[in-house]
Amino acid sequence: MIDKRALRARTRAVRDAHGPGLIPVPRPFLDRLFPQQTIAAYRPLGAEADPALWVEAALHAGATIALPHVTDRESPIRFLRWSQGQDLAIGAFGLHQPAADAPECRPDIILTPLVGFDRRGNRLGQGAGHYDRAFATNPDAWRVGIAWNVQEVEELVPDSWDVPLHAIATESEWIVP
Repeated sequence: MIDKRALRARTRAVRDAHGPGLIPVPRPFLDRLFPQQTIAAYRPLGAEADPALWVEAALHAGATIALPHVTDRESPIRFLRWSQGQDLAIGAFGLHQPAADAPECRPDIILTPLVGFDRRGNRLGQGAGHYDRAFATNPDAWRVGIAWNVQEVEELVPDSWDVPLHAIATESEWIVP
């Protein structure tokens, strides 16, 4: 059995040693963009892989951007509309998020930061289950994890509530499980 707490600590340390930076936008993402679509992105914390170039591409395609809004460990993520240049508040866990009264969106694509991942589409998140619950609530959304290639692990054993990713992007590879 995998000790997820120890694995999170190890993959976070590897990610932090890698440092922050931008992830290039892969062609399969660009091919899925169209106007009036909602893309749920995120603002990176620490050394998380930064999807800012993906946000720019989505805005250029005429998509709406939503960012996660989290109030506590138990409450679900709400994806709230965000416009480029709009101020963000510092919320729970240090997340940069839209104000609580921003319009809620139903995402067509959910970009999610990863703590770790494997090639079968399994992800290791922060441990609160926010994204797994968001994936279950938005089953038709295309789920894309974004990480550094050093965060890959050989195998993750998913729990019954874990929802796999459709794709994973790193700085050097596009992985489709």
